[in-house]
Amino acid sequence: MGFNKKISISFISLLLGVVSFAQTTSVTISGVIKNKADKSAIAYANVVVKSEKDNTFVAGTVTNDEGRFSIASIKPGNYHLEISFIGFENKEQPLFVGSLSAFLDIPVIELDETAMNLESVVITGGRSDISNKLDKKTYSVADNISQSGGSVLQSMQNLPGVTVQDGKVQLRGNDKVTVLIDGKQTALTGFGSQTGLDNIPSSAIDKIEIVNNPSSKYDANGNAGIINIVMKKNKQEGFNGKVGFTSGTGSLWVRKENLPTIRPQYVFTPKANPSLSLNYRKENINVFLQADNLYTETLNKNEFVTRTYDDGTVINSQLKRNRNTNFFTTKAGIDWTIDEQNTLTVSGMYGNEKIIDRGDQPFFNGNMSQRLRLWQFLEDELKTTAMATAAYQYKFKEAGHLLNVGFNYTFHREDEQYFYDNYLPSSIGTDAFKLLSDEQVYDFNIDYIKPLKYGRIETGVKLRNRSIPTNMQFKPGANSVLDMDAGGWANYKELIPAVYGNYVFENEKWEAELGLRMEYVKIKYDVNPDHSTYKSDGYNYTQPFPNMRLAYKLNDNNKLSVFYNRRVDRPNEVDIRIFPKYDDAEIIKVGNPALRQQYTNSVELGYKNSWSNGYFYSALYHRFANGTITRISSIVPGSTLIYAIFQNAGKSYNTGIEAILNQKVSDIYSFNVNGNIYRNQINAFTVQNLYPEPNTFSADKQTIVSGNLKLNNTFRFAKGWDAQMTAVYLAPDIIPQGKILSRFSMDAGLKKSVQQGKGEIFLNATDLLNTMVIKRKIDGGGFNYTANDYYETQVIRLGYSYKF
Repeated sequence: MGFNKKISISFISLLLGVVSFAQTTSVTISGVIKNKADKSAIAYANVVVKSEKDNTFVAGTVTNDEGRFSIASIKPGNYHLEISFIGFENKEQPLFVGSLSAFLDIPVIELDETAMNLESVVITGGRSDISNKLDKKTYSVADNISQSGGSVLQSMQNLPGVTVQDGKVQLRGNDKVTVLIDGKQTALTGFGSQTGLDNIPSSAIDKIEIVNNPSSKYDANGNAGIINIVMKKNKQEGFNGKVGFTSGTGSLWVRKENLPTIRPQYVFTPKANPSLSLNYRKENINVFLQADNLYTETLNKNEFVTRTYDDGTVINSQLKRNRNTNFFTTKAGIDWTIDEQNTLTVSGMYGNEKIIDRGDQPFFNGNMSQRLRLWQFLEDELKTTAMATAAYQYKFKEAGHLLNVGFNYTFHREDEQYFYDNYLPSSIGTDAFKLLSDEQVYDFNIDYIKPLKYGRIETGVKLRNRSIPTNMQFKPGANSVLDMDAGGWANYKELIPAVYGNYVFENEKWEAELGLRMEYVKIKYDVNPDHSTYKSDGYNYTQPFPNMRLAYKLNDNNKLSVFYNRRVDRPNEVDIRIFPKYDDAEIIKVGNPALRQQYTNSVELGYKNSWSNGYFYSALYHRFANGTITRISSIVPGSTLIYAIFQNAGKSYNTGIEAILNQKVSDIYSFNVNGNIYRNQINAFTVQNLYPEPNTFSADKQTIVSGNLKLNNTFRFAKGWDAQMTAVYLAPDIIPQGKILSRFSMDAGLKKSVQQGKGEIFLNATDLLNTMVIKRKIDGGGFNYTANDYYETQVIRLGYSYKF
């Protein structure tokens, strides 16, 4: 056993951490009191909540002029509701308060006339420390000390159930995840994809929510679940804010030396992240601003590949990419409370991302005696995002009875330029191309929420109109190797109207949630008629997407739940994009306009046991997907170039068990262990890749048992000192046509509260042992290859923030 592996096992046995489930810690109950004789409202009636267990007073209030009452901050549990008023008979009825809904509406209570009296009461309230909800887990970014100062993607790596692979987040080993910002899909994270996550600074984020089994109120895409990124927004009275600055460095040494004759790889890469948050709140107006800038230099890729072909040809290569990125993002807006029932929020978000890549890719023969080719490139890319949002809320007289109307517009421009130098043994060529894409998205939604005595009703409609015109212009030089006939223009259009209904019920023993979403989808992809391979294509469908959750409470601390939902994953525009991408000169990625949606049915059985200082949660799950979307790599006769093209590979399965143990040992120390073991299967399939010429590929059934283990521990010392250490192990897993090997990393962080709690200093380090290397093995038709990526994973950061 190697030295690193011994250290890894030792640390795994030592390190543990802290996270928490999302909580409905208190509930507001409301209702109406009327005279039974004439149905008139009774004003100033006393309404008292008492504990069922010992009949002690919990909370109370009086009705208003319309006979309505509202009592907030009631813990989940069993109570008696007592109503009284001079001249009327006292009335008492049982009251169950659950944890699924923040608002409960009691049916009309009628009093008989008499002459009883009740003394006045004092309103009090309380909070629950433990949530019984299994549908959503919430994690504070501020608690993730070991990843502070980095990107959102890096912050997600330590979250239970989340893994990161090839720049994408996965839930339970599946990358079909929908990423939202403040509950909305945006171009910053991609509509159905995850673009940009590694460049959004974590300093702009308040918390991250994970929904493994989304209800019908969410869009139907994302079969693995939903991750919602909640941005910071302060609502304190007066003028307040927060300013911060983080700096750091990565690639502290060369992990693997370059192949001969190429430019040096980045070392000691600088990082800088200034941030500013401002807020002003007075009476009915709240104005907010959040601005962040993340500058990084990164060894973005450093992959060594050995390709072996059936005819005995062996090619060794290295793809090295030095990247400079500057990403500025800001969000500003105003909340206007027009009156007690009407609220309007108008906000805007702007993002500007500049990327410069300088890459080298040498190719050598099998024994490294001859350089066959050198491919050097410069990528100059500018991404601009602008989003405008208007949200109106009408509050009915009953607490929690709401009508929400929203409009969201997003513009996203992708402006890329690539410049290539191609050095062959007998010639030199220079090529370039420019890609321009302007994405526009219009979203309109209406949502209605009606609290009930034992739950709530949710319903709504949504309309999306999206268009992405794209233009690729090739600029060939001498001895060009680009496919000039694969350029031109393409236009993606998407129309999605949807309607949903969701019913939530809860009593002392049972919880139920039933929902149905109906979506109509029309996709049209118009293609340049001169394209060498692809033609215009499109599809449409109308499909139901049901969801169900049923839970039984064994007692106050133990609950069993069963989930079911049906979801869809539509191809992203980049998945069907017709233009070949040359960021790897000999493993070329191409889209496929004939790609279709994949449908997934999921079932899950969950169990949660809670106690005063912790909980244990486990889930057994199974997913079945039809039309699995994946990249298929193939070659054409007479060429060593590999073309990776998206296809629908048929049926796939994902079955596993996840467990989380969370325990607060003392005021100083708490830990969390998260384990996930699953079996992945991709059935045998045959597909035809059309580009650059038709060729058929067949694959046998692939199966593997894989998983991951995360161990976190958090220390809260005296005098404002906090510390965190994290260890993550990812077992080998199958990928299209091959396998990704095991990975391990360890992170640590230290935080100190200063200036009477207004200031904070932190120091952290990611991948302490420098063990995170992505190793893959691919078996294709007529070839196989191994790839080891020694990209930048070890980063040290130092940061400071101050609240005012």
